[in-house]
Amino acid sequence: FAFDGDAVLFSDEAERVFKSEGLAAFTASEKAAAREPLAGGPFKPFLAALHRLQQAFPASEAPIRTALVTARSAPAHERVIRTLRAWNIRIDESIFLGGLDKTAFLRAYQADVFFDDQPGHCASAGAHIATGHVPHGIANA
Repeated sequence: FAFDGDAVLFSDEAERVFKSEGLAAFTASEKAAAREPLAGGPFKPFLAALHRLQQAFPASEAPIRTALVTARSAPAHERVIRTLRAWNIRIDESIFLGGLDKTAFLRAYQADVFFDDQPGHCASAGAHIATGHVPHGIANA
């Protein structure tokens, strides 16, 4: 399972700053709030359930793998990592793409399914991977 971050696993609070004020404001806001966990998004409970299933197995034998595939990059990655730690949820792979297209990375990860809130990301990934559009957040307003 592969997930986008903002408006999927996390609330869209950071994405709202990006959409309304731009990349520089987003970066400054995330840097300032790095120690403040993000609120959960609509797929946080699903990720938490997958995490509980994974814990029933030794890490190397878990039949479920999870990945965060996000357009974020440094320094905005710190808040995401701290949020997952605060939630006590482990993700197998965290891929911070800095705005690069997600499709090649999803294919390399061999995701069976990918969830994203942005229709454009879903369209490009959906040609290669089962993709679920998450109609949540400012990208769907």
